[in-house]
Amino acid sequence: MAELFENKEIQEQVILIGISTGDEREAEASLDELGELVKTAGARTLGRVIQNREAAHPATYLGKGKIEEVKWMVWETEATGVVCDDELSPAQLNNLEQALDTKVMDRTMVILDIFASRARTREGKIQVELAQLRFRAARLVGMRNSLSRLGGGIGTRGPGETKLETDRRVIHQRIGQLKAELQEVKRHREVARNRRTRNQVPVAAIVGYTNAGKSTLLNRLTHAGILAEDKLFATLDPTTRMVNLPGGQKVLLTDTVGFIRKLPHHLIEAFKSTLEEARYSDIILHVVDSSSPQMEMQMYVVYDTLRQLNIQDKTIITVFNKMDQLAEDAILRDFSADYQVRISAKTGQGLEELLEVMENVLRSRTVYLEKCFPYKEAGKIQIIREKGQLLSEEYGQEGIEVKAYVPAELFYLFFPS
Repeated sequence: MAELFENKEIQEQVILIGISTGDEREAEASLDELGELVKTAGARTLGRVIQNREAAHPATYLGKGKIEEVKWMVWETEATGVVCDDELSPAQLNNLEQALDTKVMDRTMVILDIFASRARTREGKIQVELAQLRFRAARLVGMRNSLSRLGGGIGTRGPGETKLETDRRVIHQRIGQLKAELQEVKRHREVARNRRTRNQVPVAAIVGYTNAGKSTLLNRLTHAGILAEDKLFATLDPTTRMVNLPGGQKVLLTDTVGFIRKLPHHLIEAFKSTLEEARYSDIILHVVDSSSPQMEMQMYVVYDTLRQLNIQDKTIITVFNKMDQLAEDAILRDFSADYQVRISAKTGQGLEELLEVMENVLRSRTVYLEKCFPYKEAGKIQIIREKGQLLSEEYGQEGIEVKAYVPAELFYLFFPS
């Protein structure tokens, strides 16, 4: 009979562990971020340890001497577990747990746990469970003791589940079911995307590091009313809303899941269908937290993740957010972007300029139209209002004189052969 593990909500108290292979400041910053992740997952940090090594120990992650130091710290602080800042192999997880005699978790387990608690839509729950099961299937031996040691906490939450079935065959069967369900969701998404393409509604995908202010920006521009908190991964499920540009053209804005350094491969795979919205978008709005001391690293992570998703050759508008927290003369540059705008989604500063830049980008893909439409063809002017930008219309004896910008692919509607 397969083992079952009860999930009980407990507050864990943990020690953070990291490895510095070069830049110690980078290791400290990564551990700071791990601390925020642990806090978001509902645990409390009691201490932290960083070991300088050329590479993580292949068997135990930490060296023997540092393990003894951590073991003493766990006993002294009465911590319920430790969290490592990298994804551990099954052998590292099992060996480190035996050496420390306490529950061992890694960065990936914490991120998956946060995602499990944040998923709200059917698609989000499927994607999270799929990522969790893929992760657990590869680590059943190493995780068996961790999951049973305390009976709950980080790494044991799941979307709508109260027990975890650890039989490998059952897990792989469930993975197959979830992949089939995700394919069905993907088909629905493609239908919606094709409908938008037929209707010629341009799409702007909002991407960025977690907690950069993507949801706040979407709320400001569209009054979407979605959750926007000062937390990592405050929102998980994508949201799409319509926004009107200054010239009257409509654009769909799609929020996407936030990126983070060392983003688990399982999550990238599971969320590909959601992140494909960025691949099929006309514009990418890259939202950057300009107040973060780690801004450069965060920008690199976003571009690296986009490359992993094969999202290239897109017009990128880098949106330097949170300018209300910076001096006006701050030096901000993104050499990978086509356009750059400084805003504060919180106060509304710079949003008009952002909308104008988006309009200019879309206008560059349109054709200027100047024509007199007979009154019997007045319906075509409504098409221009919805799909393009109507500059002027004058009513005369012979018809309606129109000046406008229209999408190049729709030009034939107004000058049929």
